Amino acid sequence: MDHPHDFPLPDEANELPGIDFAYEAVTLDLDEAATADWIQGVVEHHQGKLGQVQYVFCSDDYLHQINVEYLDHDTLTDIITFPYAEPPEVAGDIFISIDRVQDNARELGQSFDRELHRVIIHGILHLCGFSDKSPVEASRMRELEDEALALWLPNH
Repeated sequence: MDHPHDFPLPDEANELPGIDFAYEAVTLDLDEAATADWIQGVVEHHQGKLGQVQYVFCSDDYLHQINVEYLDHDTLTDIITFPYAEPPEVAGDIFISIDRVQDNARELGQSFDRELHRVIIHGILHLCGFSDKSPVEASRMRELEDEALALWLPNH
């Protein structure tokens, strides 16, 4: 899969293992430390080895540009994940459209915060090796998202 090595990221990628958060022309009230701890717990639960993961929160326009340029898809989407390793190593860039998350939360009758965390963990599950291409895989992915959200929700 092609990935956006030439795409201008907001921050230079850090080579050390860990989770970074970047914001491209959007603002977001996110408890980064708690979210990173939760993500790391999900990675460990799935026997993953955390490498470098960068989340980039952005607008529809920004993510649409990536979708067209790198995936040749002329559609809006809530998330695009670019894996840079094979499981069990978990490393990559995860782009999330805050605009899509807001719209999807409204359509699904969910809070923005819950939908945001569902999408955040959806990306990390892809990096852990889970797919959602078939109906069976999509159903399993939703179950895994719900399990992860159950770990996050009691604390938030």
